[in-house]
Amino acid sequence: MIKAIETYLAMRRTTGFTLSNAEYLLRSFASFATHQKQTHIRTATVIQWAGQARSVAQRHVRYQTVCLLAQYLRVEDRRHESPPTNYFGYRKVRRVPHIYSCDEIESLVLAAKRLPSFNSLRSETYATLISLLAATGLRISEALHLLVSDITADGLLIRKTKFQKTRLVPLHETAWTGLSRYLMHRQEMRIGGDQVFVSDEGQPLVYWRVHDVFRNLLKSAGIKPSRGRWPRIHELRHTFAVRALESSPTGRQRIGQHMLALATYLGHVNINSTYWYLETTPELLRSIAVVTEDFAHGGQP
Repeated sequence: MIKAIETYLAMRRTTGFTLSNAEYLLRSFASFATHQKQTHIRTATVIQWAGQARSVAQRHVRYQTVCLLAQYLRVEDRRHESPPTNYFGYRKVRRVPHIYSCDEIESLVLAAKRLPSFNSLRSETYATLISLLAATGLRISEALHLLVSDITADGLLIRKTKFQKTRLVPLHETAWTGLSRYLMHRQEMRIGGDQVFVSDEGQPLVYWRVHDVFRNLLKSAGIKPSRGRWPRIHELRHTFAVRALESSPTGRQRIGQHMLALATYLGHVNINSTYWYLETTPELLRSIAVVTEDFAHGGQP
C-alpha cells in the first residue's frame, strides 16, 4: 500500500499541493493496515484507525484523507472499498474572529517598538511585520515566506500562498514607506538573508516564535482574551477584510465588484470565503438586515 500512496502523493503534488500532513497520515494508516495484514483499503479499518484521534475534528481529517486516497485507488483496483463521506458527522464551526480596532493595532505596533533591541533589529522587525499584516491582509505564512526579491515596483509578489497560487498585492504609499525604512535599517546593520523578515542572525522567522512574541505583545498592549481565547495574529487579516467591506462603495453592482476585487486581493479561491466576512461585525450584519427587510417589503435586492 505504501507504493500506491507514494504514487498518489506524487500525482497530487504535480498540481501544486504540498500534502506534508496528508503524507504523515497516510503512512500512519498504511502501517496500521499492514499490521492487520490488509493490502487494500477497508472501511472498517479506516474507521478504526481514524477513531484513535482525540477530537471529532481530528478523526474527520484522518478519515477524509484516506477517503480521497480510496477514490483514487478504486479507479484502477475495485478491491479498495470507498468509505462513506463524513462518517463522524463533523461540522466545521468557524471561530468568531477578534476584529482589532485602530487603537489596538497602534498599541501592538508601539509594544513591538518597545521590545529590547540594543544593537538589534528585533523591535523594528516585529513592528514592521504587524504593520504590514494590518495594511495588506496577508496571511502570516505569506509574510514570513516573503523574499526581498518579491518586492517589486507594482507591489508584493506572493508566491507561497495557501493554495499554491501566485498573486500581486499592491501597497499603499504608507506601507511602502514603512517597509522601505525597515529594509534600509536592516541593510545598515548588515543583516543578510533572503527573507524580508529575519532574525538578527539573518535566519527566517519561524511561526511558533512569532506566535509567542505576539502573545506577549498582546499583554503589553493591554489587549485581553475574549470569550476565554486570546486574539490571534491571523485576525489582522480578518480585520483588514472587514474594514475593506465596511468602506465598500454603495450600489449593488459596485458592492459586487468590490467583493470580487477583495477576494482576488486576499487570494481566496472561493468567493464564499470572502462573503463570510459580512457576518463578522454588527455594522455589516446591520447593513444586511436593512437590505433584507427592504427586499421583504417589495424593494429591490
